[in-house]
Amino acid sequence: SPCYLLTVRVIRARNIYRADVLSQTDCYVSLWLPTASTDKFQTKVIKNCKDPVWNETFYFRIQGQVKNMLELRVFDKDVVTEDDHLFTVYFDIAKLSLGEQVFMHFKCDAQVRSDITNEVAMALPPLLALFPSSGSLICSCLLQSRKVCCLEVQVIEKKKKKKRPKKSASKKEFLFKVKGSYEGTQDIRLGPDPVFSSAAPVTFHYAKYKQPTLDVTLPGKNTHSSAHSHSYDRKVSPNVELHSFPSGKEMTLAEVRPAVLWKRLRNPDPDHLDIRLGFDLCVEEQDFLRKRQKHVAAAVKKVLHLEQDLLDHETPVVAIMTTGGGMRSLTALYGSLLGLKKLHFLDCATYLTGLSGTTWTMSNLYRDADWSQKDLDKQISEARKHMTKCKINSLSMEHLKYYKKQLCQRKREGRKTSFIDLWGLVLESLLHDGKDGHKLSDQQRAVDRGQNPLPIYTAVNVKNSYSTLDFKEWVEFTPYEVGLLKYGAFVRSEDFGSEFFMGRLMKKLPESRICFLEGMWSSLFSLNVLYIWNLSHSSEDFWHRWTQDKIDNIEEEPFMPLKPHELRTRVFTPPGPLSSAIRDALTDRLSVAQEHNFLKGFQMHKDYLENKHFCRWKDTILDTIPNKLTESEEYLSLVDTGFFINTSIMPLLRPERKVDVILHLNYSAGSQIQALDQTCKYCSDQGILFPRVELSEEDRKKQKECYLFEGAETPGAPILLFFPLINDTFQNYKAPGQKRSESEMEDGKVDLYGCCSPYSTYSVRYTEKVYDRLVQLGEYNILNNEDLITQALHTAVERKRQKKK
Repeated sequence: SPCYLLTVRVIRARNIYRADVLSQTDCYVSLWLPTASTDKFQTKVIKNCKDPVWNETFYFRIQGQVKNMLELRVFDKDVVTEDDHLFTVYFDIAKLSLGEQVFMHFKCDAQVRSDITNEVAMALPPLLALFPSSGSLICSCLLQSRKVCCLEVQVIEKKKKKKRPKKSASKKEFLFKVKGSYEGTQDIRLGPDPVFSSAAPVTFHYAKYKQPTLDVTLPGKNTHSSAHSHSYDRKVSPNVELHSFPSGKEMTLAEVRPAVLWKRLRNPDPDHLDIRLGFDLCVEEQDFLRKRQKHVAAAVKKVLHLEQDLLDHETPVVAIMTTGGGMRSLTALYGSLLGLKKLHFLDCATYLTGLSGTTWTMSNLYRDADWSQKDLDKQISEARKHMTKCKINSLSMEHLKYYKKQLCQRKREGRKTSFIDLWGLVLESLLHDGKDGHKLSDQQRAVDRGQNPLPIYTAVNVKNSYSTLDFKEWVEFTPYEVGLLKYGAFVRSEDFGSEFFMGRLMKKLPESRICFLEGMWSSLFSLNVLYIWNLSHSSEDFWHRWTQDKIDNIEEEPFMPLKPHELRTRVFTPPGPLSSAIRDALTDRLSVAQEHNFLKGFQMHKDYLENKHFCRWKDTILDTIPNKLTESEEYLSLVDTGFFINTSIMPLLRPERKVDVILHLNYSAGSQIQALDQTCKYCSDQGILFPRVELSEEDRKKQKECYLFEGAETPGAPILLFFPLINDTFQNYKAPGQKRSESEMEDGKVDLYGCCSPYSTYSVRYTEKVYDRLVQLGEYNILNNEDLITQALHTAVERKRQKKK
């Protein structure tokens, strides 16, 4: 796909309001088109004028297959303090036709900025003759990877004719910068040795035809920026535009006595990416499904007492879905799995998903490559040992020194450490006897023969200054891959945390030990004030309005009818000081886990909003502002999924996984229905197939042990078995059909949610009796509802048979 030349002429603005009480505005316009250039260009400043006229022209080289969103930011220049940001206009370049010149007039809403107007003239003539192949892309119909160039720069020092006095001998430092490149800024140092010498070359990776410039600072010179310069003097300031040089050739960039600057441009393999783009399941998971299907088919036949073997198309995909709840969820999940194991239902499951505390159970289980084929008593006993031990030792001086050493090691590796990493190390101490070297990719051994359900761990990616209601993106972790569902972008689990640029692996970091991932998946310390408010109030409308961006559609002249892939022209009004302070106070999180963003350098396809996969997970207020989406961030900011909805169900609702039955094991504190209600509403809003959940008022006040929602009214939706964590018939029965004796009644008293309950989400230590009772309760609630689970499997098999017909 070719590139084109976009010409933008900023003409004038009218009725600009005064940001400073004592003076008129000193306005200028900043232009930013990140898909074309990393630089932000700006007009001259017009002083003391509410109707400024600039009449300045700017040029951008754009790629036609990406979503080009031009930002026109109007500022009031301030000499003493930071410039006042008045407003920003977002304009979709896709509205312009090739070769068309349009005089645009943007009129902001009078309620927003009291009759503000902004007039811009734009033209889009082609540059096909100049750039016939400049638009080379790797496309996934959602994310675009531009062509990558690799620039090598070397400084060679010539032999000096005369030996300089010893006192003048010093190291010479050359500073090189390619803005927008992966490397950013690098330096080359030459020693004082007078003989001919050269330094190792430095390398820059950058997007070709994105107006890249190599800025050079010579020894003893001040840093020079050539962002707006289109000419240079090689002897004084050898700063050059890189697109003007041929690829694959070595050449002299400049001669600055007694050194020579050499440059070579080369193109890496344009079709190779280290990231998997697409919404299909990875090859490894597809292979797992083929192997697991044989185990499941045999198990379902046994459970349902079928006479004939199940055919491939008749075998249901069953998933066990868990919710978080600290040590309570860790313990109760052991009991639930024990019950499923005794009923042979565990062998019927293809997936096991978790978040928060249940990820601790899962990661412990998957250390054993054949855990689901064995008795679970050993794992339950091991967990009991750690749940009942004294935890104060985790804060001993010896442990603190160990934590510091581990955090320093991660920092040396090139990671951005946070309190979440420390929390992961504390968890390691709480749940293990010593250092745990287990990694997520190690769990491949536990699924490579299809012998266990595939574990899926969940988190959400958030953004600073936004609540999770306004911005969150689902992230899934399997032993094979880590990926963002909305973008269809996945990296190998062993590469997660490494540095990527435009889909290429640039710096491989050692894979994190799983304790650090557990800290992220259960990041209690990522809460903010708004989340705490929502826990105690049913509505957040009052405070929520303080945390949202003020973005309005605006009129434009001439009126341009919207095509499906085009975005409305809008204006963003920055919050005032009070609003900003309140917003920061409400949305600032104590800590988040930050990992290198493997989407860095990608760009959104021009039709990304038409992509059905993107629309399925399109649930943030920034989805229509491509310049602010995750591909523009340096780091992913990952938190516990429970800060949005306490569920790990979203990966199971990917159509590619074709899940037929979901066992929803709820371990939430407080309301047992809330997370399910939130999931239903979310799926309804997103158009995701999910069974309708209808509970009577009586059931909402006093839940049963299990509910079956077959989803007959929602064709294509999975069957849902919902298990709230309650103590109902377990009080009187120690096993299904076996009543407790008088001496055993005490064992049936499990205070789950009382004010003095030992099962608080924040409890980290149980007594043996407390631990055992919760395991027994989780097991009993499964065993006592065998009939409903069997009914769900029967229904799933019949539906698959009918579907084939």
